[in-house]
Amino acid sequence: MIDLYTWTTPNGRKVSIALEELGLPYKAHPIDISKDEQFAPAFLKISPNNRIPAIVDNDNGMSLFESGAILIYLADKTGKLMPKDGEGRYRVIEWLMWQMGGIGPMLGQVHHFVKYNKGKSTYAEERYSKEAQRLYGVLDRRLEGRAFLADDYSIADIATWPWVSRFEWQEIDLSKFPNVKRWYTTIAQRPAVQRGYKVPKDVGDIPMP
Repeated sequence: MIDLYTWTTPNGRKVSIALEELGLPYKAHPIDISKDEQFAPAFLKISPNNRIPAIVDNDNGMSLFESGAILIYLADKTGKLMPKDGEGRYRVIEWLMWQMGGIGPMLGQVHHFVKYNKGKSTYAEERYSKEAQRLYGVLDRRLEGRAFLADDYSIADIATWPWVSRFEWQEIDLSKFPNVKRWYTTIAQRPAVQRGYKVPKDVGDIPMP
């Protein structure tokens, strides 16, 4: 059994979707970041950065924070969603790191300035919206002629997809990125993704273009 500490954010959904895809038994513990529950001393012991998600694997007592590290751990634990060795493994890691260093933080800034604080900083809105368009372009070119980021469905797709699921927040028209749209809708139809999207609580259906 794995204890998952999470909330209804893209980073949190990465891990619940992965757990559903892998068929691992887990228990979700909501950490309501709108109430600053991530700063509770008990959670700090599991997640030193006071951020969700985090897990405790009761098979061995290991705790992990940072969504990318958790996804690699779960893939290695099960031997699924990432090759064990060779170039294929590093292609998955490559695109996972691209999500961690680009898609996540940059789209997060779009959410902050465009959705929640629109009008407070024209410079920031333009800067991060432009970067969002660039990153969607990178993603669209990568998906030209291939079904998934590293050819086979992997943790790289699982990491990136929840951020794209907030395309409306980012004021992104997915019709301008046809390869992304195809990839996004294909993943959205997976039963495990639909289940994982609603952890730790159901806040509505997956947005569809």
